[in-house]
Amino acid sequence: MKLTGNTILITGGGSGIGEALAHRFHDKGNTVIVAGRRQEALDRAIAGRPNMHALAFDISDPAAINDFAKRLLAEYPALNVLINNAGVMILEPIDHARDLAASEAMITTNILGPIRLTNALVDHLSTQADAALINVTSGLGFVPMTAGATYSATKAAVHSYTVSLREALKGRVEVIELPPPAVQTGLTPGQENRPGYQPLAEFADEVMRLFEQQPTPKEILVERVGFLRFAEAQGRYDETLVQLNEFATKAREAAE
Repeated sequence: MKLTGNTILITGGGSGIGEALAHRFHDKGNTVIVAGRRQEALDRAIAGRPNMHALAFDISDPAAINDFAKRLLAEYPALNVLINNAGVMILEPIDHARDLAASEAMITTNILGPIRLTNALVDHLSTQADAALINVTSGLGFVPMTAGATYSATKAAVHSYTVSLREALKGRVEVIELPPPAVQTGLTPGQENRPGYQPLAEFADEVMRLFEQQPTPKEILVERVGFLRFAEAQGRYDETLVQLNEFATKAREAAE
C-alpha cells in the first residue's frame, strides 16, 4: 500500500483506533476523511489539521450508507483507500435467554456495516490507482471472549469476508486486514486505562511501522495479537481460550 498521497476514508474515525490511525495517516501527507455518528467527536478529531475532513453518517442505516457514499464521492472523487474501522462491542451473557437487541446491533454495525459500505464503494475503488481496502477486525475473531461472544463472532465473520474480498479484488484493490489485540480505547466501559491492554499510541505507532514494510503484509499483526492469531495453527487453541477469558475477567474485575 502506498503510504502518502492517498485520499483515505476511515469509519469510526472520531475516537480510539480510528482517530489514532487517521492522525498518523494524515501526518504522512494523505487527505483523510473521518466518518462516524457523532459530529462533535469528528470535529475534535480534525481540529487544527488542514486537509483532514469530517462527515457524519449512521453505518447501521442501509439508506444512509448509500446516500453517504454518493456525497463522499462527489466531494472526494480521488478517494482510493477505505478503512472499515467502525464497530461496537457490548458485553452480554449468553448462558440464558435474553433480549437480543445488543447482539443484533453488533451484527448490524460490525458485519453489515462494512459489507454495505464496501459494496457502495467497491466499483469506484476498482477504478482508482493504488486502491486499498483495510478491514479492522480483532484478535477475538480468532479466539473468542465469552463475555463478548457476539462481538467475537462478528469479527470472525469480517475476517472471513476479508479473505474472500482479497481473492475477488486481486489485481485491482489491495485488501488488508488489521486485527488489534486488547487496546486501551473506549470500546467498552473502563477500557481506556485497563491494565494489561496495549496503550493506544503504542499500538498505532506499531501499526504504522508494519504498514511501512514493502510489500505491505496482507495482515497487519502487532506483536501482542500473535498470541490469538496463531493459537490454532500452533496447536494451543484450547489453552489460549482459557487464558484469554481468565485474563479478560480479571482485567474487568480489577477495574470495577
